[in-house]
Amino acid sequence: MSATMIKEFRLPDLGEGLTESEILSWKVDVGDTVSLNQVIAEVETAKAVVELPSPFAGVIKELHEQPGSVVEVGKPIVSFEVADDAGPSPSAPSGAAGAGYGEAAVDTPKREPNLVGYGAVVEGSGRPTRRARNFAPVVEAGGTMAPEAGLVEPAAVQPAPVEGKAAERPRSTPPVRKLAKDLGLDLAQVPGTGPGGLITREDVQEFSGHAAEPAMQAQGAASPGGARPGERETRTAIKGVRKHTAAAMVQSAFTAPHATEFLTVDVTPSLELLAKLKTSREFAGIKLTPLTLAAKALLVALRRNPALNSRWDEENQEIVTFNYVNLGIAAATPRGLTVPNIKDAEALPLPQLAQALTALAETARAGKTTPADLSGGTISITNIGVFGIDAGTPILNPGEAAILGLGAVRTMPWEYRGEVALRQVLTLSLSFDHRLVDGEQGSRFLADVGAILAEPGMVLTMV
Repeated sequence: MSATMIKEFRLPDLGEGLTESEILSWKVDVGDTVSLNQVIAEVETAKAVVELPSPFAGVIKELHEQPGSVVEVGKPIVSFEVADDAGPSPSAPSGAAGAGYGEAAVDTPKREPNLVGYGAVVEGSGRPTRRARNFAPVVEAGGTMAPEAGLVEPAAVQPAPVEGKAAERPRSTPPVRKLAKDLGLDLAQVPGTGPGGLITREDVQEFSGHAAEPAMQAQGAASPGGARPGERETRTAIKGVRKHTAAAMVQSAFTAPHATEFLTVDVTPSLELLAKLKTSREFAGIKLTPLTLAAKALLVALRRNPALNSRWDEENQEIVTFNYVNLGIAAATPRGLTVPNIKDAEALPLPQLAQALTALAETARAGKTTPADLSGGTISITNIGVFGIDAGTPILNPGEAAILGLGAVRTMPWEYRGEVALRQVLTLSLSFDHRLVDGEQGSRFLADVGAILAEPGMVLTMV
């Protein structure tokens, strides 16, 4: 009988330097025998819900965290009993079991590579270091992750050179650094209580003397579905997607000077075009909506107005203009607002663009959007019309220069060929970063989008 040993699986970094994740559910229990790559848990980061595959074949000995627990990266979450001579199976990526894939033998601290191929690598000291992406996630048709997509084939990682403490930058996250700047604090003076000395928001607040008073917890906490009888208020922890969305919106609102313009157009010709396309052979089985045409109109209009597809690089004092379009679509999901994006959307013909929009929406509603799909957007659309809203002032997705809002299509009296007629009317709202986009550029872009939707044939004059 072969000898066995206990190995711990530590929570890896599941995104761009994220420091924590919430355990949503375990797919295994103590005593279960699991195979390599078998999904053992579902966790929620600040960006998405991710399935964790097992890095070992063995028996579950202990679950260190319960569902609902928020766990810091690098903390043990599950222990396995594995054969002492167990190595990576033939189906495992090279190095998956031997290169420190989130595991550590008991009493043997090891490096913690991230799970999805990017983000921070947590060293034994707990200090995150950066590394380049070493693989592209495998995505099947329809936007779902292939079975192997959750695993990483780690590249050889060389130990990072030790920097002198005098030149070392205090470790914290961008929102914490901004908070310290707003409070006029020098982060080098703030003691960090997070993993490996990470400076947290609470550290900054306590150091400044403005620490928030801990929320009082009621004796009978409300259930997720609502308040208990007799309770006058319900408290819900701010975490996961909601926490990330709130931080991103505050960052956007107070760092990018927003300007918003509105344009109301007669989109009757676009709706007539949609009706014709739905009966054509080329679009058989493809879902077509006003959002489909609005997305295409935006992509065409960007060709003449590239300033709206750019980013303000504060650190390097540069304006980055993208020569591609990763089109973000704001999606309301059960876990909160997310903005997944369609990569290289400008290269997609209308049928493929329509299919990509449908897949994006279905994946978002199912809560299966990956961190990769939520990263790298260059411009976004928010379709508030589906809620019966005519217009609004969208807040920019951080790192983007513009966001287009689509209102509800209304049947209204409208001037048409010198007479008043009932027409299908839509209001567009465009918010843009006034550091990157002048009023003229924003106005021309919005006018171009409106012209295409008012008369789809206008696209021939813009390509």
